[in-house]
Amino acid sequence: MELQLPVFLAVLAAAALHAGWNALVKIKLDPFLAMTLIAVSCGIIALPALAITGLPNEEAWVWVALSTALHLAYYLFLAEAYRRADMSQVYPIARGAAPLATTAISLAFIHDPMTWGNVAGIAVLGLGVLLISLKGQRGSLVPSRTAVIYALLTAVTISLYTIVDGIGARAAGSPNSYAAALFALDAYPMLVICLWRKGWAGVRPALKFLVPGFAGGAMSLAAYWIVIWAMTVAPIALVAATRETSVLFGGLIAMVFLKEPLTPVRGFSALLILGGLVLMRLG
Repeated sequence: MELQLPVFLAVLAAAALHAGWNALVKIKLDPFLAMTLIAVSCGIIALPALAITGLPNEEAWVWVALSTALHLAYYLFLAEAYRRADMSQVYPIARGAAPLATTAISLAFIHDPMTWGNVAGIAVLGLGVLLISLKGQRGSLVPSRTAVIYALLTAVTISLYTIVDGIGARAAGSPNSYAAALFALDAYPMLVICLWRKGWAGVRPALKFLVPGFAGGAMSLAAYWIVIWAMTVAPIALVAATRETSVLFGGLIAMVFLKEPLTPVRGFSALLILGGLVLMRLG
């Protein structure tokens, strides 16, 4: 089982889509509402897809349920992190720590075949991603301690649901049926919590952002659907690490559209990420 070039390119495309929907969360809407809108949009889009793919087998449902709970925690933690810091700070912490944890878990429990070059590439890539956030700001601007905590909690949930979904998709017999079932169920716990916390009046402002919300939902669904499929044909840790190149796309979006600053350290970090990708491919 290797990360073949077509799979590698597909996961890179997923990374770009992932950065795109994360940027949409920073629209002029409460981050929790924005996250709920995108999650519900994923669920609405997934329902007709589920009619086409069919249901996954019985063995997969425990993984779908566990992943749904982990995704809910992910949405909540990420929304709270975005409430307290810039995307360019939160996004690298959340995404950079995740592949390192995923690799450790994968090596310990899943035993997907990987070379030392693969592992070294993941480590270099993760270092580059983390460096963007920790040292990539101008002046003395740093994320608050609370924002960092929420970003790290987001990283933990990313690592856990990635492992769960990799195992679940392999057990399901069809990655497409697993992905459709997951997205169809994933949205509604978030919607219930949102209505409970804010009430209908508090949710109403999200109705003004239905178009970007559904666009973000479509990008989120497509991005992670690709990743779920890729984890059935390639080592989970390599797929997870390649997906985190989304931070490069996220940084570009943050600079161009959100007017967040470019620094020399960010350029060096990008080189580290690209070097990590090369090591992973050559390893």
